[in-house]
Amino acid sequence: MTTPRAMPRDLFNRLRPPADLRERLIPHAPDGLSSRLLLLTVLFTLAVQALIVGPNAASFHERWLLDRLQAAELASVGVEALPYSAVDDQTAEQLLRIGGVSAVAISDQGVMRQLLQAPNLARAPDFIDLRRRSLGARLLDPVRTLFGDPDRSIRARAAPRYRSGDFIDVVAPAEPLKLELRAFLLNSLLVSILISVVAGGLLYAGLSFLVLQPLRRVTRSIEGFAADPQTVAPTPSDRHDEIGRVERELAVMQEEVRQALRSRSRLVALGEAVAKINHDLRNMLTSAQIASERLADSADPQVAKALPRLERALGRAAALTRNVLDYGKSEEPPPVLDRVLLAPAATMAAEDAGLESDGVRLVKALPARFTLQADADQLHRILVNLMRNARQAIEGDATRAARKKGPMGTVMVEGSGEPGWCIIRVVDDGPGIPPRLSERLFEPFVSGGSSDGTGLGLTISRELAANHGGELRLVETGPTGTTFELRLPG
Repeated sequence: MTTPRAMPRDLFNRLRPPADLRERLIPHAPDGLSSRLLLLTVLFTLAVQALIVGPNAASFHERWLLDRLQAAELASVGVEALPYSAVDDQTAEQLLRIGGVSAVAISDQGVMRQLLQAPNLARAPDFIDLRRRSLGARLLDPVRTLFGDPDRSIRARAAPRYRSGDFIDVVAPAEPLKLELRAFLLNSLLVSILISVVAGGLLYAGLSFLVLQPLRRVTRSIEGFAADPQTVAPTPSDRHDEIGRVERELAVMQEEVRQALRSRSRLVALGEAVAKINHDLRNMLTSAQIASERLADSADPQVAKALPRLERALGRAAALTRNVLDYGKSEEPPPVLDRVLLAPAATMAAEDAGLESDGVRLVKALPARFTLQADADQLHRILVNLMRNARQAIEGDATRAARKKGPMGTVMVEGSGEPGWCIIRVVDDGPGIPPRLSERLFEPFVSGGSSDGTGLGLTISRELAANHGGELRLVETGPTGTTFELRLPG
C-alpha cells in the first residue's frame, strides 16, 4: 500500500476556494435579524403580560379579602340564627374562625357589635375599606402585602350581603394572603413566559415565512449580482406586497446595470479605437498645417481668400484631437472666459458650418458691438453645431427647392441682454423637428434626421453651455422653423 505524496503548495493554493467563497461556506451564527426579531417578540409579550399582572394581583388581593368577609358573615348569620344558648361560646368562636379571621364586628344602625373578639396583636392592623378604594390604592395593596412584616394583619371592611347592617369588619393575618399571592404571581409568571414563548415562536415563524425568507432571497440575489453581474437573477415572486415590488424593482435595476455594463464594455473598446485613430489623425493634421503654411506664399487670390478659413479649421481640429482623450476620460475642460464679439464669431461659425450666400445663408440681427463673456473656442463649437444642424435640416427638405426661389433658406442669429444674462437665439426657417425627437433631442446619439449626423452635437453643445453656467434649450419648433436659445451669464 503506497502512501500518497503531499500535495504541492502551489497546486493546493490553486485548488483552494476564493476568500469570498470560503467566507460564505463557513457556518455562521443564526441570522442577526432573526435572533433580534425573536428576542423582541418575547420581550414585548412579557411587557404586555407585566401590564396585566398588576391589575390581576390587585383583583386577587381584593377577592381574597372578600372571601374572608363573606365566610365570616355567613358564620355570624348561623350563630345568631340558633336559639339562645344553643351554641356555646367556644363553638361560636370556632365557627367564626373557619373563614381564617381573628376578629369579626358588625355595625347596624350605628351600633357596633363585636362577634369575635380580636386577640392581642403586636401592631395595629392595616385598614382597607373595600367599599371605597381608588385604583392606585388597589394596585398598591398587593405590594404592601408581599413586602410587609410577617406579623402584619389586615382589617377589611365591606357592606354585608347576607344580613342587614351598615358594614362588617374582619381582622385577618396577612401571612396566608402573602403566601397565596406569591403562589398566584409565580403561576402567572410561568403562564406569561409560556404565552410569550409560544406567541413569539408563532409570530417569528409567520414573519420568517412572510418577511425573512424573501429578504434572504433578495440578499442572496444582491450578493450573487455583486460577485458576478452577468449571473442570471432568479425570477421574482408574484407577490403583490412591498417585498414583491422590491424583488421586481431589484430585477429591473440589475438588468439595467447589466445593459449599462455591456454598453460600458463596448464604449471602452470604442475608446481604445478612437485613441488609435486620434493618434493617426493628429499626425495627418500636423502635415496639413505644414502644407497650409506653404500655401501662404501663393500669389493666387482664391488661395489667399480661403487660407484663413483653412487655418482656423485645422487649428480647431488639432485642438479637438488634443482634447479627445481627456474628453473621453472626464468632462469638457473648463472654459477660459473672455469678452467675445458675437458678430465676427457668428460669421466664422457660419463659414465652418457651410452657410453660403447662394445656399443657406446667415442673417445677423445683433446690437452694435454686442459682446458676451465666454470661451471663444467653445462658443464657436456651440454655434457651429446649431448652424450645421439648421443647414442640414433645410437642405434635407426635398420639397423646399420647388417652393422657394433665391436663397435656399436662412439661419438668423439674434442677440439680446437681460439682467445678469446674455441671450443668443439661432432661428432657422427649416421644416422643424419631428415631435418624436424633440423631447429626446439633447440625449446622446439622438439625431434630428440628418444622414451624416452622429447625434452628439447638441449633447456636447448643452454640456459646453452648462460649463459656462448657462443653458441651451429648444424654444420652439414647427413647420415654419426652429429656434434654439443659448443663455450665458454676462
